[in-house]
Amino acid sequence: MPSISVLLYGANGYTGVLIAKYATQYGLQPILAGRREEAIKPLANELNFPYKVIEINNADQLKDALNGIKAVIHAAGPFADTARQMIGACLQTGTHYLDINGDISVFEMIKPYDAAAKEKNIMLLPGAGFDVVPTDCMALRLKNKLPDATHLKLAFASIGGGVSHGTAMTMVSKLGYGGAARENGKIVKQPLGKHGMWVDFGEKKLFVMSIPWGDVFTAYYTTGIPNIQVYTAIKPGIYKMMKLQASFNWLLKMEWMKNIIRKKIKSRAAGPSDEMRSKAKSFIWGEVRNEREEAVSDHFTCADGYTLTAHSCLVIAKKVLQENFKPGYQTPAACYGEELVKEIPGTVER
Repeated sequence: MPSISVLLYGANGYTGVLIAKYATQYGLQPILAGRREEAIKPLANELNFPYKVIEINNADQLKDALNGIKAVIHAAGPFADTARQMIGACLQTGTHYLDINGDISVFEMIKPYDAAAKEKNIMLLPGAGFDVVPTDCMALRLKNKLPDATHLKLAFASIGGGVSHGTAMTMVSKLGYGGAARENGKIVKQPLGKHGMWVDFGEKKLFVMSIPWGDVFTAYYTTGIPNIQVYTAIKPGIYKMMKLQASFNWLLKMEWMKNIIRKKIKSRAAGPSDEMRSKAKSFIWGEVRNEREEAVSDHFTCADGYTLTAHSCLVIAKKVLQENFKPGYQTPAACYGEELVKEIPGTVER
């Protein structure tokens, strides 16, 4: 009998639907939840899952919905607007918290709840999807190979996929705010794309630029490495244009400009089609070095970001239901080890 000890909030979103559709592969039958019945009920009927309508800002509704629930998979972003409410309810009800966030500021916001979560014997594990499972596993793998590493670089490339509405909307909210890296243990702001380089992902070489990815925050807690830079693939020509961003950040921060972009996003498909995802894949690369300039690098291939996110959330949720968790704030690899990504379909080591 599938377990109903999991609640999936944001089940009607692009990634939420994927998580729901893959759930039975892991023996799970989550309660599907969201803000609007007309968005949740059809999916629940299609999958024969129970559902609940919950307003994220209604604390009583959230608490009632999570009573008796062992774990919540929070998939309703932007997480800067929704994570705090869900975590508050989880702390009240003793419910483990997983999300698919990748925003540095949200990781920073969740970390101070560590002590409260330990007191309740629950785990808070944000970044249980593509942000940041594969890169977090790579970071720990490299740390294990070079224990005295002082510098970490991580890079990823998504080939053949696309971007969902939710991801695109979160990106729009960050327009105009530049990049970030970790230097000597501190997160520092820097221009988006401050650094660019070519990376050999094994299957092909691609140009990458520095971005404010979630690992800037999480990899430090996974590895203790004080200097961290994260990169993503981009066409060299577009990179040259991105270098000019600082001169028009003021414009990108304007709400009217963001609303124009949001309108364009809503006019497009909700996300990549099943066919696109089946053909897409992701490359993950990392390199560490120590003070003696000794360096170690590695790479592997995994599923496209959305498919990996759906599977990784469910892999972790199942572990939690089996009492395999660490109380308090956790990162994926710190809790489950560098091999976690190998449990996710589509991961191939080169």
